[in-house]
Amino acid sequence: MKTTDRRFYSVVKYILLLGVAGVLLWFSFRGVSWSGFKEGLLATDYRWIALSMATGVLAFWLRALRWRLILLPLDASVKRIDTWNGVNIGYLTNFAVPRAGELARCGVITAKRKMPFETVAGTVVLERSIDIVTLLIASLLIFIFQWDRFGSFINREIISSIEARFSGSLIWVATAIVLAFVIFFYIIYKYRQSNPLFRRISKIAKGVISGIASGFRMPQKWLFLFYTLAIWVCYWLMSYTTILAFPAVFGLDMSDALFLAVIGSFGWVIPVQGGIGAYHFIISLALTSIYGISQTTGMVFATISHESQALTMVICGVIALVSVSLGTKRTIN
Repeated sequence: MKTTDRRFYSVVKYILLLGVAGVLLWFSFRGVSWSGFKEGLLATDYRWIALSMATGVLAFWLRALRWRLILLPLDASVKRIDTWNGVNIGYLTNFAVPRAGELARCGVITAKRKMPFETVAGTVVLERSIDIVTLLIASLLIFIFQWDRFGSFINREIISSIEARFSGSLIWVATAIVLAFVIFFYIIYKYRQSNPLFRRISKIAKGVISGIASGFRMPQKWLFLFYTLAIWVCYWLMSYTTILAFPAVFGLDMSDALFLAVIGSFGWVIPVQGGIGAYHFIISLALTSIYGISQTTGMVFATISHESQALTMVICGVIALVSVSLGTKRTIN
């Protein structure tokens, strides 16, 4: 693909995803009373929001420490500041191009430690896979122990919507996708020696597998699990401190905070710039559907929660960029 074609594709992709974020924001803010929205913002206790943001920084630091554990078997010289900068630059990049942050943080480590990009990418794949598994486990536990409270939201807003949309064809679609991937990988494997493109793809796949395998060679697996649990505790506390900051939802408890943290995580996973629109939509939907909170109140809470997290990411990302830039200048000099 030519450079101009890649740029055109990137621009189109950016515009489309930004359009999706805009549509979700429109649906989220539709019916919101702007006077009530302003009153909700003014009534917020921003000292609790500051504490939530500080907890977010702690979560970023724990994520950097956890990623370093996976990288150490590949290169023992990886420093904490390297993974800290990589994680935060990744968050910052996601506000420009969704999911590109994972590539950006790999680039930070590759440039600093001269490790193969594909191998570093494999460690990110492993880390993100564990994040997804953890998110699913947390979701399952919530809905098992709090099904009477939250089950109706899942049945009405997710399961019923999927059934209505696909009406029995979902299995066939999934089967076709899996079959297409199997055929694709078989072709790559069979012709990996004779075709330059397939040879390159095969090399990338080997690097990714090598990075994933490094996770199983971690000398401190229990510490890795501790960091994973601690990161989720931070997310939980961030959600609860936001509740404490907002008088209109002050009656919600710690179990509600965990539910909102889990639901909100799905909003960040959706590939739009910085979770914009997706997070607002899913959090306000949960608050109105489960707790009977008004659309305006739900949007005030979602906006405060998202923008405080986004601001934390931007601040840490800019600091990381400055740190990397200064480090590069020292190396050149």
